[in-house]
Amino acid sequence: MPFLITAYDLPQALDRRMAARQAHLEALAELKADGKILYAAALLDNADQMIGSMLVVDLTRLEIDAWFETEPYLQHNVWDRSRIAIVPCRPPVIPAKS
Repeated sequence: MPFLITAYDLPQALDRRMAARQAHLEALAELKADGKILYAAALLDNADQMIGSMLVVDLTRLEIDAWFETEPYLQHNVWDRSRIAIVPCRPPVIPAKS
């Protein structure tokens, strides 16, 4: 079942985010290649600064927990563990326009 994950950054995490960003994107690329990442985006504040992340993943809850053990944004204290929400979701099947 797909899950929507929202993860907000710890205060003053932008420098740590940028330092870990390449490793984070590489980890996501592996999951995307396996069809496990359906969509991902940075969350922005009103000044267009990154303050968190949102992802729609096709993983089990156990797979999410295992991924979080090595996720660079968690390893480098970017995401605030107390502000991560993981909820099941059902993306719509949108018919192709004919």
